[in-house]
Amino acid sequence: METHMKPNLNLTLGALPLSEDNYHFQVWAPYHPTLALEITQNAKSHYYPMQRDPHGVFSIQVPKLSPGALYHYCFSENQKRPDPASRYQPQGVSGPSCLVNADFPWTDSHWSRPTLDQYIIYELHVGTYTPEGTFSAIIPHLDSLHELGITAIELMPVAQFSGYNNWGYDGVFPFAVQNSYGGPDGLRELVNACHEKNIAVILDVVYNHLGPEGNYFNEFAPYFTDHYRTPWGSALNFDTAHNHHVRRYFIENALHWFSEYHIDALRLDALHAIYDASAYPFLRELADHSHAFAKKNKKPSYLIAESDLNDTRLLLPAKKGGYGLDAQWNDDFHHALHSLLTKEQHSYYQDFGDIADFIKAYREGFVYSGQYSNYRQKPHGISSKKIPASRLVVFAQNHDQIGNRLHGDRLAQNLTPEQLRLAAGLMILSPYIPLLFMGEEYAETAPFYFFTNFKDEKLIHAVREGRAREFSWQGEIPDPQSLKTFLAAKLHHDLKQQKANQQILQFYQRLIQLRKSHPVLTSLNKEELKIHFDKHSEVIWIERQHVHEKLIIVFHFNAQLTTVNLPVKGLHWEKILDSTESIWGGTGNHIPKSIAASEFFSLSLPAFALVVFSNSTQNT
Repeated sequence: METHMKPNLNLTLGALPLSEDNYHFQVWAPYHPTLALEITQNAKSHYYPMQRDPHGVFSIQVPKLSPGALYHYCFSENQKRPDPASRYQPQGVSGPSCLVNADFPWTDSHWSRPTLDQYIIYELHVGTYTPEGTFSAIIPHLDSLHELGITAIELMPVAQFSGYNNWGYDGVFPFAVQNSYGGPDGLRELVNACHEKNIAVILDVVYNHLGPEGNYFNEFAPYFTDHYRTPWGSALNFDTAHNHHVRRYFIENALHWFSEYHIDALRLDALHAIYDASAYPFLRELADHSHAFAKKNKKPSYLIAESDLNDTRLLLPAKKGGYGLDAQWNDDFHHALHSLLTKEQHSYYQDFGDIADFIKAYREGFVYSGQYSNYRQKPHGISSKKIPASRLVVFAQNHDQIGNRLHGDRLAQNLTPEQLRLAAGLMILSPYIPLLFMGEEYAETAPFYFFTNFKDEKLIHAVREGRAREFSWQGEIPDPQSLKTFLAAKLHHDLKQQKANQQILQFYQRLIQLRKSHPVLTSLNKEELKIHFDKHSEVIWIERQHVHEKLIIVFHFNAQLTTVNLPVKGLHWEKILDSTESIWGGTGNHIPKSIAASEFFSLSLPAFALVVFSNSTQNT
């Protein structure tokens, strides 16, 4: 019988209000025999000695405090630091921490939450989605996202980072909401507004490392270990001495997003960079607490993994030796699709490019399920054949796959409109959870570069050198520190008014409408699909069936007009989508509106055509 800690954790770390003007402070700082709390309120500072327990956890309760009061932890008279569990850093990573009002006028108690299999995700970066780069500036766009059919937005990390321009993965205060985005109340207002539109909110969190600038964790306690090395230096301590305090810190962090901000799901960044050899792995413990919180509060609290290991243990339940996370990004789907359409073969794309790779991704999920990878020079992955389709997130673009290119270029810069429509259909009509990256729905032209706003000159130099070394064979990189690099990534929402972009946008909207309205497509089931491929014509056709409805989805990967005979039996088939129609910007009139087929379809397919037929009497 297992004897792990019961998953019923109360939030204790940081400065938490006990009543209207009474706050409790708690911090783990075993390196110090004594610790004082400095609070500045109404231009006056007061010092309070804190009580230390045998494990180096300091705490104190202080009355007559108000939200907005500033505080530090003082190691000595001349050495003071912000709270590692600070909820707000109004003056940045090196400034004092700030007390936050826990009260917020939430109006989302009865909103209709989508289940994970109903998620249609829209990933965005707060700083570049609008000219203002704030939470509040996103709210006016929610109507258009709802009209598009989005059911969940995913925010790239908002934990406090150094400066104003950053992807967010260099955060150093995991509990604090970025000051330049609008702070805690700004995030709450956005979440509440999303829920009013029946849009869930996923938050990207980073539990594999902390950023370099403003990182004071090692001055408090052994949060890091030299037993392992990561691309960012020493690894976070999840399995050596005192790791239970580190685990508690990050588990509390996850629960605080669920409880204090009503976040619906967390996307866990780069789990392959978490090193943990313990019998009860941190990720499983995190899942246990997350699911217990969800059960107690009677609302979903999903955990979505990102990992490049193709390891199904992340998704398997504990009784099968897994960690019990709820879903996982599937990079293989992207790589197979991208290399097939762009013909790129550099870097990890050298492992893909054959249409058989994409067929496997569509049918199973992971392409690499144990076979040899030329890029890695070793066997890679394990089969995801038995993983339900509703547990895998797929995409044609995301922040990494665009931002980690030399020019930050999107598919719209490399593919024709016909190919863009094909890529959208391949992803949105798949049996998996689809994710769009901000702007792809209208063929945004702005690049999404990597950008930073550090202050330390040595760190700035190291970042520039590292990026230059990564792309040395391609050319000169945009300067990550330049304001121009950041501003160039701002979206051009006015493009939606131009005819060509509007046609792409309307096509995405139609795809999502089909996905939502047809039981065949809303049922995320890999078992109820059949995939066929004609090598000569480069046509894939997919049969998907659910109860009384059957769909035939035809994908044409050839740049030339092709005639193909599809051995599909049926009485009467109605065309419900045709990417070549003039309303989407296609050439039109090649494919009939309906077909009576006894033995086969005969179709003339223009370049990169996507066509969907239904034999249901309730076509939408």
